[in-house]
Amino acid sequence: MSVLILQNEIVHYEVLGRGKPLLFLHGWVGSWRYWMPAMQAASISFRTYALDLWGFGDTAKAPAYYSLENQVNMIDLFMQEMGIAKIAIIGHGLGAIVGAKYAMQYPKWVDRLLAVGLPDGAQSLSQRLFTSQPAELADWLLTRKPDNEAARAEAPKADARAIQRSLSIFQDLSGGSYLRDLLTPSLMIYGLNDPIIAAPNLENSADLPEHVHQIIFEQSGHFPMLDEPSAFNRLMADFFALESGVSPRQLQLKDEWKRRVR
Repeated sequence: MSVLILQNEIVHYEVLGRGKPLLFLHGWVGSWRYWMPAMQAASISFRTYALDLWGFGDTAKAPAYYSLENQVNMIDLFMQEMGIAKIAIIGHGLGAIVGAKYAMQYPKWVDRLLAVGLPDGAQSLSQRLFTSQPAELADWLLTRKPDNEAARAEAPKADARAIQRSLSIFQDLSGGSYLRDLLTPSLMIYGLNDPIIAAPNLENSADLPEHVHQIIFEQSGHFPMLDEPSAFNRLMADFFALESGVSPRQLQLKDEWKRRVR
């Protein structure tokens, strides 16, 4: 386990591989740990990092830092501490919001953004997220299979106040505005069967910038990286392998990837 001190508090992170830096950010349920299979796949070509955000996993339970602004600031401080000048980001749920806000605030420092389950405002979220405890959310969202046990085991470590604080100002946030305002090449992934974050209507995506693309995993719930790992890892690799200036809209889930995981 690797830790550093940011703002006089402990921040836990893990690192794998060598190459250009790639940062994984977890969501409201679990911690960095459920990213491990995707980190291992990406570490062939990248130096992959994964953080526990404030209030989650083994990072300090410090309520003063639970706002979205402070979660975003953690990324900035982490990059400074690690000497990283430019990075690609993969975020899920809460991590997708933090990654998108960071990319909007520091567009020159983010090479690519892959956001899994970026909500389009509070109306796209299940009210159960606002009322359930972390362990209850894990039981609801995770099926009983070995690959999901890491997220299930880590969920109770979360401070429920960190979840609630991130949601308390969510009424003013809109995923749609994120997508239109992002300057960073971005790929948005959603699970069609996600009970907590409604997948968008792709027919409404025509007005999005050319450098933003949305894909729906038809066999996935809230955790596409766990529900369809082969397809997710392949799409992740293809997205980050795109040459600079090439639109991610050429990316699609190929039928042969889907067959491998059914």
